[in-house]
Amino acid sequence: MLTDAQCRNATCPPDKKQARFTDSGGMYLQVSPAGSKRWFLKYRIAGAEKQLALGSYPAVSLGEARKARDLAKAQKSEGCDPLAARKVEKLKASIPAGATFKDVAVEWFARQSPQWSPSHAARSLRQLERDLYPWIGDRPIAEIHALELLAVLQKVEDRGAVETADRVLMLARQIWDYWLPTAKVAQRNITEGLKKRLTPYRGKTFAAIVEPVRFGELLRAMVVYKGGAIVRTALQLAPLVYQRPGNLREMEWAEIDLDAALWTIPSAKMKRTKAAKEQGDPHVVPLPTQAVVLLRELHPITGHGRYVFPGERSHDRPISDNSVRSALYALGFGKAHTWHGFRASARTMMVDQLNLDPLAIEANLAHAVKDANGRSYNRTQYLKQRFDQIQQWADYLDKLRKGADVIQLPTKAA
Repeated sequence: MLTDAQCRNATCPPDKKQARFTDSGGMYLQVSPAGSKRWFLKYRIAGAEKQLALGSYPAVSLGEARKARDLAKAQKSEGCDPLAARKVEKLKASIPAGATFKDVAVEWFARQSPQWSPSHAARSLRQLERDLYPWIGDRPIAEIHALELLAVLQKVEDRGAVETADRVLMLARQIWDYWLPTAKVAQRNITEGLKKRLTPYRGKTFAAIVEPVRFGELLRAMVVYKGGAIVRTALQLAPLVYQRPGNLREMEWAEIDLDAALWTIPSAKMKRTKAAKEQGDPHVVPLPTQAVVLLRELHPITGHGRYVFPGERSHDRPISDNSVRSALYALGFGKAHTWHGFRASARTMMVDQLNLDPLAIEANLAHAVKDANGRSYNRTQYLKQRFDQIQQWADYLDKLRKGADVIQLPTKAA
């Protein structure tokens, strides 16, 4: 074992790159020809030899070097690589202490928002700035207690925004998940369990008629709607193709092949992430013969422009979302059925009344679904099946509209 005097007097011959003076337990003092002296610990992990620097002599004395050696050997005995542990400590030290919730949230938002649609990014930022920053933005995130965050969420609930409170909690959960790997002290995500303390929110549902007889009444009312041909056609087309209102409103003549009976919606128009919008495939919608007839009848009226359903004030814009909603109210169905509700009506009755394949229905709805083996549903491969299915649905709607096989007509007494 070395003595302090030996360490002070240790030198390296000028013809050597370095000289080593062994102490004990794998520790040695390495001396360069220039006179610098450094402590090292040699050890093995999984058969591989490694070296851990313990500091420079005399800044780190012989006794201090032995303490550092013993600590490293204790880490190794517990299954921890001392060199890896040191790297982790350096990384922790590089993270600014006392980061506030807003500091972390701003960094998280900058990383995540480029993958989102502009509307989702704008809404998330608005909720951060309105519902979180004013109350906990300046607080060190490591010091925020679950009860403190719960009080913030309850402020949102108190103004009647139950859905917003649910969304704000989701944002907070993601921000804590983002921060936790960098926390200097191991701790849990404080958002765990808070959902049970909030008013239950089950998501927004759209009013929809799913009872065949009542739906037949709606179909008959739409046929005789006294408004313009553009809105009347949009009304009648909605149940036939059951696509999202935004996609139907923005339908363009360039997207339609009437001879092939296909409507191809560009990926950029679909309800997807920003990356999926840019890289995803278009959504192909088969058109039943009834839909093709409606579109051919409308073409002489709007076929000269871009949109199938142009607005009244400007043909450079599609009809507003309120156009069909107002028409449904005018027909007396506004509270019982929404434009978006045509999707729920189709999804329910196609299964309950026609016993059609739910996977093909979900594919037509542009929902991401998988088959029993976990494979993503191939919309192109099953296009013929979807053609057959949507035609069955359109024929069934004709029966409902006429009252056939649904309404028992009264008979005269003999």
